[in-house]
Amino acid sequence: MLKCGKINSKRWVPMKIEFSNTYSDLGSNFGQSIEPSSAVDPELILFNHDLASFLGIDSSSASENELAGIFSGKTILEKSRPFAMAYAGHQFGHFVPQLGDGRAILLGEVEASNRKYYDLQLKGAGQTAFSRRGDGRSSLGPVIREYIVSEAMHALGVPSTRALAAVTTGETVYREDALPGGILTRVASSHIRVGTFEYFAYRKDEEELKVLVDYAIKRHHPDLSNEDEKYFEFFKAVARRKLKLVAKWMGLGFIHGVMNTDNTTISGETIDFGPCAFMDIFSHDKVFSSIDHQGRYSYHNQGSIALWNLSCLASCLVPLLGLSQTEAQKKFEPEFETLTAFFKDAWRDVMAKKMGIFTATSKDNKLINEFLKYLEENKMDFTNSFRELPKRLNDSEGIYKQVKKRLEEQAETFEEAISLMDSVNPYIIPRNHLVERSIDLSIKEDYSLFKRMVEAFKEPYKENQNHLDLTLPPKPDEIVYQTFCGT
Repeated sequence: MLKCGKINSKRWVPMKIEFSNTYSDLGSNFGQSIEPSSAVDPELILFNHDLASFLGIDSSSASENELAGIFSGKTILEKSRPFAMAYAGHQFGHFVPQLGDGRAILLGEVEASNRKYYDLQLKGAGQTAFSRRGDGRSSLGPVIREYIVSEAMHALGVPSTRALAAVTTGETVYREDALPGGILTRVASSHIRVGTFEYFAYRKDEEELKVLVDYAIKRHHPDLSNEDEKYFEFFKAVARRKLKLVAKWMGLGFIHGVMNTDNTTISGETIDFGPCAFMDIFSHDKVFSSIDHQGRYSYHNQGSIALWNLSCLASCLVPLLGLSQTEAQKKFEPEFETLTAFFKDAWRDVMAKKMGIFTATSKDNKLINEFLKYLEENKMDFTNSFRELPKRLNDSEGIYKQVKKRLEEQAETFEEAISLMDSVNPYIIPRNHLVERSIDLSIKEDYSLFKRMVEAFKEPYKENQNHLDLTLPPKPDEIVYQTFCGT
């Protein structure tokens, strides 16, 4: 473990976290042992006490100063062994053999109340061996965005990394402008990505690749440990999780914006919320990311990109299967046909439930697509149109008549169909213009909108007139056309 006298002198802090360090225990080939360096005079903005309780962290007696010190990395607790993880990745289709945690540092893992282990990672914690020409810092804006959106995703029922704490660092970060620095404490089932496998596969390091896969199986799919074809079964399990996740994104009008393989977790959790956004007016081709000039990661393309990313994972696993390239290709080809059909079914199931259909069949594809086409042609708000669907079933408009007719054909009652719709069509989502407004205010040290949004999105499906303003699409002068990574 690296020593840093200034930090280690503060290990007397009474608050304790029972860290494990199973990932850093894998060895120096998996990353770099390094302590955070960006927090100069940290101040706590918001701490997620409910999540802390779930993680077995007793924060009740800790002061805000203590929390700010710990969750900025200025104070390192006794059992924490900070570690920057190595990985590679395909970025917009182009392979980069070494990326890694250039501005993030893993503090360790904790066992939660569900008996599973979760990573605690600081984002914006300072330079590492993987920072390349970056400063390893984060401005406050990305911290605010990720806290709001990741917590909302969790409440919406979508697997996601989560936010434990947001702090300012007391540093100025220089981007296009001078901005306050911030650090987010991110919680994840793990931070293992498709790009992590690519890192070792590119180096033809089969020994460490096997160590990584065995670790991932033990952590995420222990039931597969004794399977005869455990590596192939592992791939299948990861693939289905990822495709289910993307189907859920699309059901919420969510566009990730940067579905690179280094942003594709094997846990099936949403990760990295840089240029992401929820659509207002529906468009199949909608893109938010300022650097996605070709629409690679547009709304409708997310399923095919997920499959492409999974093909990268499959390629990494070939050396462990004991098969020739030709034999492996014959093994994976039918599986990808199955996965393509799996995603289409998952997407149809998600979209059908939004329309009150309990058990969808292939015949429902036409109705779903016609409804989406109607929204697009009439420039209608995606979230509000689905939320208001029960109120419009008696409209004379043809598409609503078709939906009503389909609901009359199923065994469930109208009341049950409406309850289903209300349970999957959110009342509020983190609208992009509101997220941007909360960032602008937070930079001026006004955290009121940020904190209000975090609180409101704890119950996104519950109709609440106090949150009516959060349901409104942006006015013409409020529309956010592009989002940026911004860290």
